[in-house]
Amino acid sequence: MNRVIQTKLVPKGICLNFFGLFLTQDKSWIDKYVINHELIHSAQQKELLWIMFYIIYLIEWVIRLCQFRNLKKAYYNISFEREAYAHGNNLKYLQTRITYAQWRNKKK
Repeated sequence: MNRVIQTKLVPKGICLNFFGLFLTQDKSWIDKYVINHELIHSAQQKELLWIMFYIIYLIEWVIRLCQFRNLKKAYYNISFEREAYAHGNNLKYLQTRITYAQWRNKKK
């Protein structure tokens, strides 16, 4: 868990992946599944050269917010989050993950 940094800059109960560093207010709830979720985001960031990940993430969040008119629903429907939540409990997922998996055609 050396990638996890505790900071009061992040709201409680949230873990942010900032260029491969995991920021959270309280480390106590961070487990191997949260780490895996964030490592999936790290893989997404790397294949999009980091900056593009954040730009696309923000644009898609705004689109989803307009679509659903609900902050939580918009967040859970961002393609990056859908992939990370769908596979966060599979600790071997990153070994078989295909490039740009967040945009591959898959059944809901």
